[in-house]
Amino acid sequence: MTVVAIDFGTSNTVVCTQDPVTKAPRTLRFGNLSRAFAGESGSVYVVPSLVYIRDDGFVLGEQVRSQRLGVSQPQRLFQAFKRDLMAEYRPPSRVIDRKGYDARLVSEIFLKSIWQNVCQHLGESQPECAIITVPVGAFDSYLDWLRDFAEELGVPKVQLVDESTAAALGYAVQIPGSIVLVIDFGGGTLDLSLVRTTPTHNVQKVVKAQVIAKSDAYVGGVDIDTWIVEHYLEQISSSRTEVGEIGWLNLLEVAEKLKIKLSSAQEAKESWFDDENFISHEIKLDRAELSEILEARQLLEQLRSTLDEVLAIAISKGVSKSEIEQVLLVGGSCQIPAVQQAIVSYFGRQRVRLDKPFEAVAHGALVLGQEVTVDDYLRHGYAIRLWEPHTRSYSYFPLFDKGTRYPCHREDLLILQVALDGQKEIGLDIGEVAEISQAEVSYDSKGRMTSSRLQQRSDFRSLIDPRHVIAKQNAQVCIAHLDPPGKIGMDRIEVAFEVNEQRALLATVRDLQTQKILVDRGAIATLE
Repeated sequence: MTVVAIDFGTSNTVVCTQDPVTKAPRTLRFGNLSRAFAGESGSVYVVPSLVYIRDDGFVLGEQVRSQRLGVSQPQRLFQAFKRDLMAEYRPPSRVIDRKGYDARLVSEIFLKSIWQNVCQHLGESQPECAIITVPVGAFDSYLDWLRDFAEELGVPKVQLVDESTAAALGYAVQIPGSIVLVIDFGGGTLDLSLVRTTPTHNVQKVVKAQVIAKSDAYVGGVDIDTWIVEHYLEQISSSRTEVGEIGWLNLLEVAEKLKIKLSSAQEAKESWFDDENFISHEIKLDRAELSEILEARQLLEQLRSTLDEVLAIAISKGVSKSEIEQVLLVGGSCQIPAVQQAIVSYFGRQRVRLDKPFEAVAHGALVLGQEVTVDDYLRHGYAIRLWEPHTRSYSYFPLFDKGTRYPCHREDLLILQVALDGQKEIGLDIGEVAEISQAEVSYDSKGRMTSSRLQQRSDFRSLIDPRHVIAKQNAQVCIAHLDPPGKIGMDRIEVAFEVNEQRALLATVRDLQTQKILVDRGAIATLE
């Protein structure tokens, strides 16, 4: 079976498959779409996650970056669209040549081109399965979109796996019985997965991988680039508004170059001449100053918090910090010295290693195409949101708690009544409940940062696609059509919930009046 792994990233995307002869992971190169980075064993090929809209079509990947498209017309350049797609509040569509482009459409344009290149590259050995990696904290709407779009592309079989878990599998499966922590710090998110592998007694299975703990934070390399530019603008008493959108994009490009240089040098310098305003910008930065920026923006605090959370979960499951054999750093942002130093101080230098920072996730995902089973758990909790008219507030009926291993069944049945006489349908507002850490930054009237603090908050995110409803707060999934219509005060339906192996929320609905099964293990929504 030909298996393709796709690590769709905020900054870069990596695609790989198995070498037909050696069976080793092989990263695919797509001509001028791919960008080469120097690796220990040769060049590493990634596709920059960039899309530029022209009046006669689209330009993608390295062609956008190398030709610096978008510098003159930034409204036609789309970057970090994966991150926008995952966000609860997405940027509005941009109208280009009388057509609207949002994060969803741009992501589909990008991935469709990637898939076409995969099929063309493989020739007669057409892919039979696509394993797509996702952030640990991805919400259901993102996962549903991936599954639906893969089906539209005609992908025969699709599997989703957490990015950091995939990287851990790639290493741990080679050494059954090991406990590995992967810290995946990329362009858009920080993901952690602690995985243990054990041989199985089933002769048809090679190994079982158990996800012991995982954590995440909504922060990445794109934020660091922004902070570097804001730090520079603060020094020269300027702001994003004053330099303009074109100037802002150029300064972000300068910041990224500085960040990369500081991975191997103590200090770096880059310049850019604004020929529109005849201003020369020269940014100097050293590792100590970058570390101060990261501390001020509380990035290192978020990193330590995610590490604390993973260790706390592990200890609650009987796994101590000393039992973690390897701490693997993957993702471009893990190459930042301050990030590495923070992790080394946490675990000790002997256990920490930076191995295949760009390829580890995609290469590890290929393991799922082999004879491997993964025992995982839900990152978010799930509940039904109910409106209480007397208190004019919401209450929540929990379905599955955060940390529940799946597949699983809810032991207690949900009994529901109608709210109005003659009601013909019963619907539920089902959503994900997550604890989110965000650094909140305050600015003055000139755009200069005045304060920063790390905030913890709970977030309920409805599983219903807001495009399908007029008012999101009134959106509900219809789980039962009633015949005859319901009457107030009478228990009408009984609902049993379960989560299957594909993380899909299923419901079995029985009409208590007619004793008919209205829904038999129907998919309500796909849980993350």
